[in-house]
Amino acid sequence: MTKQIIHTVDAPQAIGTYSQAIRVSGGDTVYLSGQIGLDPISMQMENGIEAQIQQVFSNLKAVAKASGGSLNDIVKLNIFLTDLDNFALVNEIMASHFAQPYPARAAIGVKSLPRNALVEMDGVMVLQE
Repeated sequence: MTKQIIHTVDAPQAIGTYSQAIRVSGGDTVYLSGQIGLDPISMQMENGIEAQIQQVFSNLKAVAKASGGSLNDIVKLNIFLTDLDNFALVNEIMASHFAQPYPARAAIGVKSLPRNALVEMDGVMVLQE
């Protein structure tokens, strides 16, 4: 198996021992690391759940683009929320960033996230030829 590390300055820099994304094998599968609502320039957390959700999608979009794809190439999206009452807002905002067919998805309630984020998302992307 070959691995290609994906990196872009348009998404927050890794704040731990991980890569923003990894492309494996034939180059068509990309594993996107979790993104929280950090602004990639200031590395500060956006204020409020709506701003964080928008920033997470912007960060995922930047990493997807650096991988040679787009949000619509994501086949599996995992969403981690510190308050599942915000799930309807995630759905609303997600609809403005994705086209059908939507990816498979999981929404998981968690006690806490890095940097006191309110939402984190990661995913698997399959690049189309």
